[in-house]
Amino acid sequence: MNYSGDVFWRAKIEDMVKGYVFREENAVFLCLVCGKSFEKGVIYPNGTEFFDAEKAICRHIVDEHGGVFRSLVEMDRKYTGLSEIQQSILKAFHEGKGDNEIAREMGIEKSTVRNHRFKMREKTKQARVFLALMELVEKEQNQGEKLVEMHRNAQMVDERYAITMEEEKKLLKKYFREDGKLDRYPIKAKDQIVVLRKVVTLFETGKKYSEKEVNSIIEGIFEDYAILRRNLIEHGFMKRRPDGSEYWIVF
Repeated sequence: MNYSGDVFWRAKIEDMVKGYVFREENAVFLCLVCGKSFEKGVIYPNGTEFFDAEKAICRHIVDEHGGVFRSLVEMDRKYTGLSEIQQSILKAFHEGKGDNEIAREMGIEKSTVRNHRFKMREKTKQARVFLALMELVEKEQNQGEKLVEMHRNAQMVDERYAITMEEEKKLLKKYFREDGKLDRYPIKAKDQIVVLRKVVTLFETGKKYSEKEVNSIIEGIFEDYAILRRNLIEHGFMKRRPDGSEYWIVF
């Protein structure tokens, strides 16, 4: 089963806080951090304990990702807008530390901590209003003019991701033949993103692949599998171990 990063970006705030969503169409709980799924009705072992699917995914998020807060606060700044000092202060707030303790541990003035607390509270208000505005805009916007979702681990956040759903549809027809094979690999970075978004759906989220398996899957649609494999990694769609022993899709 394939999932793309838009599952994370389209998740409701309450689901982001939990760290997972429930997909009714296939009755699975899906981890928003890595994409791993837990099927409703299945009992999952964890050491000497056994959990139902929802409890199992909660345990998974803690054990594998250090909890929801950590996975969110440590996201790249381009997604959170947080500076390093803001990250540190938020972590301290989350740990229940007071302003005096935080100031002492970080070697800053108590007033600085207070100022950050105030600014973050105001940022929350602004974010809520902005989300409401964008939701109203989305309702009125033509479906084809909506921008495609950027994958969570995108390495470069710039105009190459300013692709409408209609543009993506046209570009896919331009580069892929009717039999599903890639006719040629584009030179333009924007077009490459569209092609790679399609290629990544050939892989299953949460599964580990050997380099041979990756090559075999990609070669099925394009002869020059090496360039596709390299670009999947460079653009953040895929990761691999330094020794190349394992590859996996980045949710």
